[in-house]
Amino acid sequence: MNTLSYKTKFANAQNYKREWFVVDATDKTLGRLATEIATVLRGKHKPTFTPHFDAGDNVIVLNADKIHLTGNKWDQKEYLRYTGFPGGQRVVVAKDLNKKKPIAIIENAVKGMLPKNRLGRAMFKKLFVYEGAEHPHTAQKPQTLS
Repeated sequence: MNTLSYKTKFANAQNYKREWFVVDATDKTLGRLATEIATVLRGKHKPTFTPHFDAGDNVIVLNADKIHLTGNKWDQKEYLRYTGFPGGQRVVVAKDLNKKKPIAIIENAVKGMLPKNRLGRAMFKKLFVYEGAEHPHTAQKPQTLS
């Protein structure tokens, strides 16, 4: 019997370095953009992907207010939240949410695609969404995400 030993390499804090990516959301479809961002935040775009370790990179999203929704979603897509009080369910339509807080649309979409545990919450903290084309992370030298 051949006794070659192959050892699987797992990513951990000692052998992993985070990168920074910047994405321009102008005229991009919300769902397709959110899947790309979630993939990078999770680290699935790298060959060293490890499910139990946060091996993802940081993502900066610019021009969140210029996102594109297909069909009648601007008028029909509803975002629900609950205040915690009886009768406290609040509904806001995508068009109104985009006027009031355009960052929330992208954050909501990406957060729904991440794991629902402490690892997913740690991954979500590496997402930075901005309304305009300016961001304060130029010192990190972010690369453009293709």
